[in-house]
Amino acid sequence: MLLRDFFIHLSENQLLNSAAQKYGLKLGAQSVVAGTNIPEVIESIKQLNALGISCTVDNLGEFVFEKSEATKAKEQILAVIEAIHTEGVDAHISLKPSQLGLDIDIDFCYDNLREIVAKAAEYDIFVNFDMENYDRLQVSFDLVEELSKTYDNVGTVIQAYFFRAKEDIEKFKDYRLRIVKGAYKESESVAYQDKLDIDLNYIELIEYHLLNGKFTSIATHDHNVIEHVKRFVKDHNIPNDKFEFQMLYGFRKEMQVALAKEGYNFCTYVPFGKDWYGYFMRRLAERPQNLNLVTKQVFNKKTNTILAVAAGAFALGRLTKKKK
Repeated sequence: MLLRDFFIHLSENQLLNSAAQKYGLKLGAQSVVAGTNIPEVIESIKQLNALGISCTVDNLGEFVFEKSEATKAKEQILAVIEAIHTEGVDAHISLKPSQLGLDIDIDFCYDNLREIVAKAAEYDIFVNFDMENYDRLQVSFDLVEELSKTYDNVGTVIQAYFFRAKEDIEKFKDYRLRIVKGAYKESESVAYQDKLDIDLNYIELIEYHLLNGKFTSIATHDHNVIEHVKRFVKDHNIPNDKFEFQMLYGFRKEMQVALAKEGYNFCTYVPFGKDWYGYFMRRLAERPQNLNLVTKQVFNKKTNTILAVAAGAFALGRLTKKKK
């Protein structure tokens, strides 16, 4: 848990996030980010599609507190939707309400989200609302519910570390859901703190939605979970068109391709943009074992894995100070 807290702390450091936007690509961030612009991310999607893998696209962005920043993010996402349609690639959208103005003004955020969902609906493109920390949880669910009154191309995420997750998954069982463990530091009053408790709840949520839900996206790099799901769907005669496995771009590439070749629906979470640092640190916090999957690509091969992350953070901080 100390390692997990360390990564979360780094993800919330605005100084390091800002520095990473300037220097991240020099540190090897391209290994976990599928491009910095729309043409690059579309090319990455095409390469994955050729392997039988669909994609969900995330326009990276952190710490949005100005309406101009949220509007810029909205326009970028609309452009991604247009590119997905024009290029005919197999992809949909993942977005964070905070990037569209949730922390600024709720009505402003809703209008931005509605514009995105409406444009995606024109092209029959699904939009997934990523969930963030607990303080934003209920209001994000409220936005999903409100938009779903008009549009049927929206879904969201259930985080297994929350005590309320079972209640939420029952409430949203008629939605397409991505089920994750959770990647923020949450209070023991609202979330499980023990890894075993989170893992057990994660499996329970997956099984519930596979049996009762509309469509289940199982987001994990854990081969034990994947093998469990394979056995479960076989034992309960759940067809492949009711679920998919999801992994992050740049993680366990061979397994991604292997699962697709086995005939399972597979979707890669494809982030793009320069604002990669907070996203990457949360992925390491979510499952520190992920560090072993990408360290050789992102950090110096001769460096101890833990020290590599700390050194990377320190270097980014130093670079920022020098610019002041």
